[in-house]
Amino acid sequence: MEKSWATSAAAGTTGAPAASGRGGTVSGADLHLDLSGPGGVRAALVRALRDAVRSGRLAPGTRLPSSRSLAGDLGMARNTVADAYGELVAEGWLTARQGSGTRVAQAPAGRSAAGRSTSAGGPVRPPARPLHDLRTGTADIASFPRTAWAAAARRALTAAPNEAFGYGDVRGRVELRTALADYLARARGVRADPERIVVCAGFMQGLALLGDVLRRRGTRATAVESYGFWQHHDVFARAGLRLVPLPVDGRGADVTGLDGRRDVGAVLLTPAHQFPTGVPLHPDRRTAVVEWAGRTGGLVVEDDYDGEFRYDGRQVGALQGLAPDRVVYCGTTSKSLSPALRLSWMVLPEDLADEVVRAKSTGEWRTSTLEQLTLAEFITSGAYDRHVRSMRLRYRRRRDRLVAALAEHAPHIRVTGIAAGLHAVLELPPGTERSTLQAAHWQGLALEGLSRYRHSAAPPLPPGGPDGVIVAYGTPADHTFPGVLEALLRSLPPPD
Repeated sequence: MEKSWATSAAAGTTGAPAASGRGGTVSGADLHLDLSGPGGVRAALVRALRDAVRSGRLAPGTRLPSSRSLAGDLGMARNTVADAYGELVAEGWLTARQGSGTRVAQAPAGRSAAGRSTSAGGPVRPPARPLHDLRTGTADIASFPRTAWAAAARRALTAAPNEAFGYGDVRGRVELRTALADYLARARGVRADPERIVVCAGFMQGLALLGDVLRRRGTRATAVESYGFWQHHDVFARAGLRLVPLPVDGRGADVTGLDGRRDVGAVLLTPAHQFPTGVPLHPDRRTAVVEWAGRTGGLVVEDDYDGEFRYDGRQVGALQGLAPDRVVYCGTTSKSLSPALRLSWMVLPEDLADEVVRAKSTGEWRTSTLEQLTLAEFITSGAYDRHVRSMRLRYRRRRDRLVAALAEHAPHIRVTGIAAGLHAVLELPPGTERSTLQAAHWQGLALEGLSRYRHSAAPPLPPGGPDGVIVAYGTPADHTFPGVLEALLRSLPPPD
């Protein structure tokens, strides 16, 4: 690869400005970039810009041209330049701010102009472990209601009959199944009978039971959303079911693909708040999928993983209420209380309940009776409702702070999926997801990209398909949230 020169005709507009020995931009100057050496174009550009900063030819505070301008000068793809900028921002060589563009970073304390730590003698490195976890899958575990839970446990143990300390009903304690039937009917519109509720040790255990029953029934394939939690998909795959991904768009899963698929006997959906995109299943598609199930004898598995947390005032009830004889409703305490409880439940169609109970009777599928009794007391005493209302307000405040921070400091980043749940999706410029995740790593954030949740067998995306990161704002504790937002903003790609 040959050496190249980027020419600046006007300050900060096109080309890479040369260093002037002080901060600022320089008009009409040429910057020599050595793009020779091993690796591809992007690696060469990263190396050349890093060397220019290290040598002092690009002084602290110098504003670099936009990715579009530099790409035009160097004859590169704009995404290549944006990705290079993102990597250098992640490493601390550059900074990116709305209204200020991309600039050479001020040399941090303890680092020489050569980019070395003067105290340790080595290059600057990211934290050994993430300082803040923004990955999905859990809630604010620091807010677990310990006092109220302990009080409920004492009351439940005091009132428990002696037979509660035996092996008990494989479906779960009747106290909990009764409490759940009342709560789900009131809060989520689920048509539930305690006899058709089965308590499990987590959502994945319930899926494993369903997968086993579906296979025994002769089901060959299960449809899943093309974006979804891959571990849930793997449970069905391990049961011997082939997975058929359904496209996901702004109206949720496109269930029209189920028509004509005689091999598909079930579909797994997140209709209230699609994971991870955050959109609810459109009413037309809700109707279409239950009609498909009634017409074909198929089964809809509804994962209502965070249905309690909705912020826009428009309630989205459970899909199960439309067709309780064709929908398996699945809920859990993992988001509302804590995943450590290992408590979940399935509300089953009448013709499926006995088969699931038989499957659950064949192995060590039972759930702690003491925790079941405690949760039943927690619900019937009203403590569960109070906790959910409190957490809904807390999560909404965090969501509002996230949205406000992005609107003020990164208005070029669109945030979606914010009407409900514990996470938001930040839509990124095409080609910048990887560099954003790397920048977040250097800022001490554990963050996940949207592509991580795309099914490998999903139809190919069009060129420039969606790039994005998923921000689980429900996970950090309140006192850490301001610092989390600052680190997140530093990780995002600059505006075009």
